[in-house]
Amino acid sequence: MSATPAILLIDDHEVVRGGCRELLELRRFGACREAGTGEAGWQMLQDSRPQLVILDLSLPDVHGLELIERIRTRPRPPRVLVFTMHDDPTFAARALRAGAAGYITKTSPPECLLEGVREILAGETYLSPDMAEALAVSRVSALASPVQALTPREQDVFRLVASGHSNATVADTLGLSHKSVSNYLVRIKHKLAVDSIADMVRLAMRYDGTPETGPPTTD
Repeated sequence: MSATPAILLIDDHEVVRGGCRELLELRRFGACREAGTGEAGWQMLQDSRPQLVILDLSLPDVHGLELIERIRTRPRPPRVLVFTMHDDPTFAARALRAGAAGYITKTSPPECLLEGVREILAGETYLSPDMAEALAVSRVSALASPVQALTPREQDVFRLVASGHSNATVADTLGLSHKSVSNYLVRIKHKLAVDSIADMVRLAMRYDGTPETGPPTTD
């Protein structure tokens, strides 16, 4: 490697940041800067020009997918490697569409992280073996809808809420309790990596057109 790369680690777990930093510095990838939140990492990007950002998706303030999109708007943006616990291939597909150059799950061996960093700094893309297999099996492509990751009942709830119906109306329409609807929404937001109903509406418009409320499925 002709020059020591500047690497920025953005993860809200100090233990994870420390482990990554030690591993990368031990293998002579150079010194790493660290941030525990998305906004702190974003501020560091204004003050420096790292070649690589290693980013978790689950941050306490800004979702990792949003941060990837923001990073990609910078002049000569750094490459982004997602390092996360999310092993659903839908998350990987969305991260790559947002502009990430790689996706590694935290259950992968340490050598995967080192290999991913080397490949991405060399201008390549990289997926950890488990995620590459999961993407191949599910045949997730750049045009696939993340809504497909939802169960039929979750899709019912998603489409009704995205169409503007209140939780109470969703509960009455589907014959569910209000608590069940709330629980479904928590799972839906987690699977789709969104934080709000507005984000769900945008997803519905992007992938399914104007949300429509057809007859509900049965459990």
